[in-house]
Amino acid sequence: MISVKAVSVGKLLSNSYLVFDSELKEGVIIDAGDEAEKILRLVREHGVKVSGIYLTHGHFDHVLALRELKESLGCGFYIHKADEAILASAPSDAKLFLGIDVLPPPRPDGWLFDGQVIGVGRYSMRVIHTPGHTPGSVCFLVERYVFTGDTLFAGSIGRSDLSGGDFQQLLSSIKSKLMTLPDDFVIYPGHGPSSTMGVERRMNPFLRDFL
Repeated sequence: MISVKAVSVGKLLSNSYLVFDSELKEGVIIDAGDEAEKILRLVREHGVKVSGIYLTHGHFDHVLALRELKESLGCGFYIHKADEAILASAPSDAKLFLGIDVLPPPRPDGWLFDGQVIGVGRYSMRVIHTPGHTPGSVCFLVERYVFTGDTLFAGSIGRSDLSGGDFQQLLSSIKSKLMTLPDDFVIYPGHGPSSTMGVERRMNPFLRDFL
């Protein structure tokens, strides 16, 4: 079966996820917000061989642990090409929002695209391009779990007022790409608690009002 282990990291409490085949102990990391040692502790605790780090988008609070994780795990990281400029701006954004100095992120080892299938042990993880929060925002679907980054939260949706954001595009992405999923699919967002598609369909005020 697929196992999901979450850890909240950094000053903005971003969620990083270790997603792995519980029998083969092979998996991936989704988002690398900060505090690499916390994420590495999860990897060691569960004895997982990590094949790659996959980013839901390029905002600084989801990428600050990239360099250390890459070096420690010896794996590549991947992001949608439309977020290349946002990823490159991580040091200036971290300075602006948090007043901290950080090194530039490493170059991506490849680009994600809509419909791409990524192996997670014996399982498949599909990339869903969901622009709106950023141009290159993606969600990841594996089995009955969907990792929504900052596109969809429990009880809310992502911001669209930052550089590259587009409110109508965000709503369109949620409606056409996520709201078609069954009610029992579990949502693992980039911040905050998990939820299900059914709960969000019924209770999320943004979805009720705009979808």
